[in-house]
Amino acid sequence: MFRIPALHLINRTVVPNGWAARLISTGAPAYNSTDGYRPPTPMIDLEDKSLPIPEYKEKKNEPLQLQKSRLLYQSRKRGMLENGLLLSTFAAKYLAAMDPAQTKLYDRLINLPSNDWDIFYWATGVKPTPKEYDNEVMNMLKAHVKNNDREQRFTQPDLYAKA
Repeated sequence: MFRIPALHLINRTVVPNGWAARLISTGAPAYNSTDGYRPPTPMIDLEDKSLPIPEYKEKKNEPLQLQKSRLLYQSRKRGMLENGLLLSTFAAKYLAAMDPAQTKLYDRLINLPSNDWDIFYWATGVKPTPKEYDNEVMNMLKAHVKNNDREQRFTQPDLYAKA
């Protein structure tokens, strides 16, 4: 059986016995009626600029094949499953055939917006696409999302698919 010592060091903060198992992703202890402690409800403020997201810097003079390899990987590792599935299947299907201009548009599309939900909402048509992202690659992505061929997309494609 796993034993919890009287005090733990979590994120450089000492917490009392039993709280380690009740820490939620915000770092605040979860409510436990036995000890009577109820932390304030964490608030998510998407407009909060106190922790700025680093600005994306386009890579200059990156070889096209290296850029496509990077984009293939970035399409898979999005931080939200919905975009991981959507963009990884899109990249597996279209990225290899993209010309340099289309590849640059795709790079900007998946790396410039600071919120992955925006990309998801634009691609699914929930929100209108801003002018700077409304281009041929976004149209290809929107068509991919419609899935007119009814492809099953439950998992991400193999990263190193055999040709």
